[in-house]
Amino acid sequence: MNLEKIDVIKKKGSEPFHIDGKSLDHDLLSFWQWSSSDVIGNALRGVLAEYIVSMDIKCPYQVREEWDAYDLITPEHVKVEVKSASYLQSWEQKKYSAISFGIQPTIMWEDGNIRSSEAKRQTDVYVFCVFAHKRQESVDPLNLAQWEFYILPTSTLNEKVNNQKTITLTSLLTLHPAKCKYGEIHEKIQEISG
Repeated sequence: MNLEKIDVIKKKGSEPFHIDGKSLDHDLLSFWQWSSSDVIGNALRGVLAEYIVSMDIKCPYQVREEWDAYDLITPEHVKVEVKSASYLQSWEQKKYSAISFGIQPTIMWEDGNIRSSEAKRQTDVYVFCVFAHKRQESVDPLNLAQWEFYILPTSTLNEKVNNQKTITLTSLLTLHPAKCKYGEIHEKIQEISG
């Protein structure tokens, strides 16, 4: 049996849950509100960071690609890996979270749903997104002024930290990434990948 890739169509949110065409009182938006309102927690904040970067770089994807070897691609075909971290979490904390990012080399899925034999970093650049805000009373991940972005060529990671699996913000800064704010990410990626 050979099951082709399913093309995902961008949803509007108004699509109803139904039983064989008989609509229920819930729609896709109600699911999104239920499942995706915690944009401070680790799991969804990473997806939010990808979306923020995709907005800045004008990524051509209409829908997020879940299993691609890289997170995003610029209109200039620069492959981008997005990582995020935050000092604040949605759960109770005794102290701010330490900022670190996963940077381990990966094995990608190739055409035909076959895993590659070589583990490596699959992208051209990394965008490290730090949700840097530290005051709970005004925390708002949708306020892009509360984020910091650090951009580094993948080649620098390969050269300086080789097969290392994680990197702290302190160690990342020793590699001299380009720091920028929202609205400057695309330009910095173009400069770095030039």
